[in-house]
Amino acid sequence: MKAIIPVAGAGTKLRPHTYTQPKALIPIAGKTILSFIVDQLHEAGIQEFIFIVGYLGEKIQDYVIENYPQLKTHFVYQNERHGLGHAIELTKEIVGNEEVFVVLGDTICEYDVKEVLNSPYSMLGIKKVDDPREFGVASVGEDGFIENLVEKPAIPKSNMALVGLYKIKETHFLFECLHTLFLKNEKSNGEYNLTDALDCMVKKGAKFQSFKVKSWFDCGKKETLLESNATLLKKFGGNTDFNHGYLNTIIIPPVSIAAGCDISNSIIGPHVAIGASTSIKHSIVRESIIGSFTNLYEVVLDNSLIGSDASVRGLSRSLNIGDNTEIDFG
Repeated sequence: MKAIIPVAGAGTKLRPHTYTQPKALIPIAGKTILSFIVDQLHEAGIQEFIFIVGYLGEKIQDYVIENYPQLKTHFVYQNERHGLGHAIELTKEIVGNEEVFVVLGDTICEYDVKEVLNSPYSMLGIKKVDDPREFGVASVGEDGFIENLVEKPAIPKSNMALVGLYKIKETHFLFECLHTLFLKNEKSNGEYNLTDALDCMVKKGAKFQSFKVKSWFDCGKKETLLESNATLLKKFGGNTDFNHGYLNTIIIPPVSIAAGCDISNSIIGPHVAIGASTSIKHSIVRESIIGSFTNLYEVVLDNSLIGSDASVRGLSRSLNIGDNTEIDFG
């Protein structure tokens, strides 16, 4: 089985960070979003990965090659974004007739990966949501099999949202249905959607079983990214020892601090993730994500997202600052 991870999106809801860094490489709870996904699939036994890249794709490629040299990897460029269906179609030659597991590049979920991989059926991950109009929506029969699928319906018939996890056994059906969408120019919300191709497969007789995820961590915008960071830190704990050696500094766990950080005269935590080689002095930081090679001096940060190579001086409260930024509140 091959894993397909689409990471070609521009991540507009996380700007300014995604001007200089792909959304999948934004740090969360001591790892990148992408590493959570790849580690989860690799630990379940998947060895071959197809990454669909586009905007800032070379950074994804460099990251994967450096951090996962043991994996067999392919990089497919989606230079023009016409939807997830179009992105998946680009992998046809690499996939062949082999089963695939598609995981969206901003989807961190808790579920039994091996159980899904070993199922005799194609599988779609779902979760009940309050407002399903912004998602692909699945109608599920009493037997747990999918009856139909609709992308972002104006009037949803179900509140079961697709979370971005798709195990597909009949890949020949998948590519036939995608080809049909292109021939008929059938789009949803201006794009060729994977949801429409999956619904086509269901109509052709493919059997899709649903599975519910235990947790679904939203990494799509600042507020939910910070919430997900806090939840994951609580679940997995930080990587900071109480005997940290940071001068006159109090650590309130859970906190994740990467290697090479210089921290003094500060209070850090709870729910803070700090990237490598960052300097924090005379500051208070809580409920925040701080990038690598960043300098904070005499700041008070709460619910903030600070990029890499940034510099912030002087008192503040809640910030959303991209990479390579310098701010002086003095």
